[in-house]
Amino acid sequence: QVQLVESGGGSVQAGGSLRLSCAASGYTSSDYCMAWFRQAPGKEREKVATLYTGGGLTYLADSVKGRFYISQDNANTLYLKMNSLGPADTAMYYCAARPSYCIAQYSSADFRYWGRGTQVTVSS
Repeated sequence: QVQLVESGGGSVQAGGSLRLSCAASGYTSSDYCMAWFRQAPGKEREKVATLYTGGGLTYLADSVKGRFYISQDNANTLYLKMNSLGPADTAMYYCAARPSYCIAQYSSADFRYWGRGTQVTVSS
């Protein structure tokens, strides 16, 4: 059973930075599509970034391009570096995974494994 544990959230002022981590364990497949989603109160869950562990191919939502960066290390940890944060980035951030290649059409319903989330709050 794949388990995902997020960390690194917190409260920052606008313009600040945070780095989220997602520690993964229990992999049963060789490669996964890993993703960061976020959900603000009263809004739908939004896909922020994806990374394919088999080749490092990445995707970033238009709303975060140039500010957020997704990466992985060799120890099954996924990262989301977030720069120039603004109040609109305030949300619960979730790590997700599915044992397949990543495609742009994948939404939250397509991901099998989820972490419990880490809260990011940005004040103006």
